[in-house]
Amino acid sequence: MPESDYVTSMKNPSNIIEFDNLQTYFYTDAGTVKAVDGVSFDIPMGKTIGVVGESGCGKSVTSLSLMRLLQGPQGQIAGGQLRYNQISRKRAVDIAKIPIKEMQKIRGNEIAMIFQEPMTTLNPVFTIGSQIDECILMHNPKISRKEVKVHSVEMLKLVGIARAEGIYDSYPHELSGGMRQRVVIAMALSCNPQLIIADEPTTALDVTIQAQILDLLRGLKDKINASIMLITHDLGVVAEMADYVVVMYAGRIVEQGTADDIFNKPMHPYTIGLMKSKPVLNEQVERLYSIPGNVPNPINLPPHCYFKNRCEKCVEICSGVYPELIQVTSTHKVSCYLHAKPDMSKYRVIGGKRL
Repeated sequence: MPESDYVTSMKNPSNIIEFDNLQTYFYTDAGTVKAVDGVSFDIPMGKTIGVVGESGCGKSVTSLSLMRLLQGPQGQIAGGQLRYNQISRKRAVDIAKIPIKEMQKIRGNEIAMIFQEPMTTLNPVFTIGSQIDECILMHNPKISRKEVKVHSVEMLKLVGIARAEGIYDSYPHELSGGMRQRVVIAMALSCNPQLIIADEPTTALDVTIQAQILDLLRGLKDKINASIMLITHDLGVVAEMADYVVVMYAGRIVEQGTADDIFNKPMHPYTIGLMKSKPVLNEQVERLYSIPGNVPNPINLPPHCYFKNRCEKCVEICSGVYPELIQVTSTHKVSCYLHAKPDMSKYRVIGGKRL
């Protein structure tokens, strides 16, 4: 494939990644699952983007699309662009179209991913050291084995592992969950990537280790000047880590903005519901709030707003076409008719009590 087919240009040269109308579908016997349907957002250089939403909203599929790990007849990128600012080569490429051989040079080297469960990420029959060595050698085949080992041990020390030389010769089952997660982070950082995708990096850890891992990621981002795409359903983690927040629901973005926009001025009823469902310090309640209803069937999504049947603020116009993302401020966007330009007061409220 000639370079002209996948070399492109960035809309903003200060971005490392630009998702532009990404559509990733799964083709099943029951029908087409639109796991990601028209997602657009940017990841600026040196910033952390938090992608939040309940399970099944398309967070992980968005990241797997960026890594081109959805190959085969079932899961495919059906449309849109994934523009990547390849600084080392002074060009931008569309990852959705780039040949797999070219993508293999980027994956793990320039864009790295920390997967959700370290025990399934690490191979149980190989030592920790051999697995980190493999990552380095794959992208730097000319360096010696001795140099690779030195670098691997340095990476283990960088992520806060005290007995780095001993851990280098250990197997995954000999380590605790927190130690395994640190090893996975060391593997991801071994080639100094420009972007780190962290998919639920602290889900399986207790709160003490969780705080250590988050501090580690924050410190390492600053050390290597990388960007982070943080995928999580934990709003506390997002509040602590993210510069910008993208809220997803049923494969689409319903709200996006700075962390201050989302946490202090949430606009979409779904985002407001997420905020209400988290516990508040020094506030005693008999039962935490939960958003009523269920997510619509992804195979047979309605033409109107996907959140309509669960929304306590919906009006008659919500039964029409799906609302576009509305630019509320220079940094804040929301996909909701309640914040559209037409006067909503003339429409009858058909939802329940107001949030």
